[in-house]
Amino acid sequence: MDRIRIVGGQRLNGTIPISGAKNAALPLIIAALLSEETLILDNVPRLADVIQLQRILGNQGVDIMIAGKRPGDDPNSGRTLHISAKRIVDTTAPYELVSKMRASFWVIAPLLGRMGEAKVSLPGGCAIGTRPVDLLIMALEALGAEIEIEAGYVLARAKNGLRGGEIKFPKVTVGGTHTALMAAALARGTTVIENAAREPEIGDVADCLNKMGAKITGAGTSRIVIEGVTRLHGARHTVLPDRIETGTYALAAAMTGGDVLLANARPELLQAALDVLVQAGVTVTSTNEGIRIARNGSGLSPVEVTTAPFPGFPTDLQAQLMALMTRAKGTSHITETIFENRFMHVQELARLGARIQLSGETATIEGVARLKGAPVMATDLRASVSLVIAALAAEGETMVNRVYHLDRGFERLEEKLSQCGAAIERLST
Repeated sequence: MDRIRIVGGQRLNGTIPISGAKNAALPLIIAALLSEETLILDNVPRLADVIQLQRILGNQGVDIMIAGKRPGDDPNSGRTLHISAKRIVDTTAPYELVSKMRASFWVIAPLLGRMGEAKVSLPGGCAIGTRPVDLLIMALEALGAEIEIEAGYVLARAKNGLRGGEIKFPKVTVGGTHTALMAAALARGTTVIENAAREPEIGDVADCLNKMGAKITGAGTSRIVIEGVTRLHGARHTVLPDRIETGTYALAAAMTGGDVLLANARPELLQAALDVLVQAGVTVTSTNEGIRIARNGSGLSPVEVTTAPFPGFPTDLQAQLMALMTRAKGTSHITETIFENRFMHVQELARLGARIQLSGETATIEGVARLKGAPVMATDLRASVSLVIAALAAEGETMVNRVYHLDRGFERLEEKLSQCGAAIERLST
């Protein structure tokens, strides 16, 4: 199993290219199921989750061609996928595939909308109610689907097709909003989604669906209106840049000091996180090329942050910010309101010398003068990269184990950081 070895203390200087957004690429690939024609997606990141989703769609009979590089192509641009769901041969998404990635559950919406039926495993074998699969099912039922749960599978039917309806989410849900968008695109009549998620990735998927012939207005606001159409056609769409990757490398640059340009990054996608960096004493500059992050060696100021749905501070940057605050001059407080069990990185950061106390949803971080390298264990995607950020500033060597979590969400992490001067390498065993 691969490990990543980091020797801390090196400032980051240079340019880090930002990849396409994982959280947009996954639903965009799934949206290809809605049409018999080919959907071409540009700037798709090379990630384990993308590869896993390709396997799931292949099980349904979808052909996916990865375009080869051409002379003059930007070596940092993502892949181009040609996705053809001309003939769906299987409307089942089995447990052994869905259990490895929660987002794959979303295939239920286009399969139901186009084929009138779907049988999809509950993600990870989880019970209804933990991370809101129940809200996704509620949205489908609001559009006329008949739902049964049997032996760990969700059986969904709409023999005469889905019909427009009103979906009121009791709380903001990105997965629920993606599901509702895709299901409503081919439903008869008008669908209104209230309390919709406002994340940029929702808008990116809506833009792509509109290129395919959907009639969606209001994406990016809390109220989305979809006029159903009878069919969708092929289209070409470029995945927007990854705001979580952007924020992660911005926090890494702030942690080590130095001066880094995050190429292709768009500040409007993560303004709340950039504002927190400024509060911490980091210089953030928007340019035509992206976002520049600089810290000249001055100390970091502590911050008070509560995670919230977009446009608030993203839960997916909470662990990375905590790593940064371990070196702040003073006491910081970070409150996690989106997901339970999202403080698993705290124990591992403590192995590097961090001083963090937990009380319910809130972590209190006492900044320390120095961190020291140690062996640590990645527990999930965002937690694992927080360990990398801490290790970049720790004295001596840190070995990050179980890095397959990182490969799910960060493309060429070691390469991007080493090109800016980090002493980081992957060790294969």
